[in-house]
Amino acid sequence: MSRRRYVARGVPGGYRIWDNRRHGWWGDHYELCPDDLLKELNGAADQKRITELMRRYRAAKR
Repeated sequence: MSRRRYVARGVPGGYRIWDNRRHGWWGDHYELCPDDLLKELNGAADQKRITELMRRYRAAKR
């Protein structure tokens, strides 16, 4: 199995997404682990679906 490009890492107060190829953080800080978003990023990478998932996880912070 190949190494995943995007992984969720625990940070104080929640999770952030780490990009292994770029060696930096991707996206926002999330209070809940964004499992669906990670599957989409590492899988099909459909931009419309990624945007929808980001909005959903961003709304969960409020």
